[in-house]
Amino acid sequence: METGSMSALAFEEVSYQYPSEDFDIIDRLSFQVEPGSFHCIIGASGCGKSTIFRMTNGLLAPKGGTIRVDGMPIAGRKGYCGYMPQKDLLFPWRSVGENVALPLEIQGGYSRKERRERAEEALADVGLPGCGDKMPQELSGGMRQRAAFARTMLTGSDLLLLDEPFSALDFLTRISMQEWLLDQWRRRRKTILFITHDVEEALFLSQSVLVVESTPIRALTEIPVPASDPRDRSCLKDPAMVELKEQLIALLRKQVAV
Repeated sequence: METGSMSALAFEEVSYQYPSEDFDIIDRLSFQVEPGSFHCIIGASGCGKSTIFRMTNGLLAPKGGTIRVDGMPIAGRKGYCGYMPQKDLLFPWRSVGENVALPLEIQGGYSRKERRERAEEALADVGLPGCGDKMPQELSGGMRQRAAFARTMLTGSDLLLLDEPFSALDFLTRISMQEWLLDQWRRRRKTILFITHDVEEALFLSQSVLVVESTPIRALTEIPVPASDPRDRSCLKDPAMVELKEQLIALLRKQVAV
């Protein structure tokens, strides 16, 4: 989260309070991330990680402070970020191609033929050529997540918010999707914020880990990941990575104990 003239995402003294609570779960939080970076956010369940995403994508309005994307306040803007939740949210009554093309349909200005062609290109780009006419229920869990990622990419945004997208997948599929996502990031260099409860996943994917150490969230503790890029899973056996894994687990246990 280096300081620069233009950050991909910046929180400036941002606060948020849920109507049912008597305290600010986000309390004057400030942080920023640089363009083209990959950060994972970890913290105990219910600590407010997803609230950060919901404010960033405009689903929640901050109680105070300013959120900027590419230096501009997000208030009143559309299409400045892509969001991918844990569930793929593919509509079962629409084909895979129609699901992927949904951002273009919402934006408007594209013919049915153009939407179909763009969706087919996006699906081929994530390793799903020829799947546009299939229905979501015909795809495996990993394929559905790839389709959801293709849909997120068609928003055209350089900032991607991925909220535990692989947590519901089986172990081997999750590993495969992690490696696939890293390859996508290297090729496209989008700015990615990725929420996870899996410390090893955070270490494998990100350039640095942003840790929520307490609630209310007043700061994110940034811890650089001592692994070079490109990387493979063998990096997780490096002594420095093993030590950092234990350090992060200790931080999370401390938060749960509180």
